[in-house]
Amino acid sequence: MNIRLWVLPAVMAGCVVLTGCSSPTVVTLQNGTQYITKDAPKTKTKDGFYEFEDISGKTIRVRADEVATVKPKD
Repeated sequence: MNIRLWVLPAVMAGCVVLTGCSSPTVVTLQNGTQYITKDAPKTKTKDGFYEFEDISGKTIRVRADEVATVKPKD
């Protein structure tokens, strides 16, 4: 009986922690195109690109000089 009382709060706490990990971000390019990402994009790679996954699951690579802003989604 004690295990049942302990498992539910542990599962709920785990869900809250996992929900807090994602931070949707808006990446705006110089030409005005905006991408909404699931998580903050990787910073500039060695070859000069930003790489991120948009909300539809598509992987996007953009040259760093084309990126105007990277802001958390409001």
